[in-house]
Amino acid sequence: MAKEDRGFASMDRDRQRDIASKGGRAAHQKGRAHEWTSEEAREAGRKGGMASHNRKQEQSQAENQPPQAENQPPQPVDATN
Repeated sequence: MAKEDRGFASMDRDRQRDIASKGGRAAHQKGRAHEWTSEEAREAGRKGGMASHNRKQEQSQAENQPPQAENQPPQPVDATN
């Protein structure tokens, strides 16, 4: 058996979903699963939206800047002013 043929990640998606579902149900039955309040869910959604928005802005800014040479020394700063 090859190493890549073992483990959870090598299973088909339906089998993974079935196993994960059983774990989720067991955690709820034991009372150990986290129950999201509407406020917690709202805050998590806000944070995810902000992270996505910030990432898109950074990508957009990087695309609009001219490429810089990697091995160029920094330009001297004129301190006479």
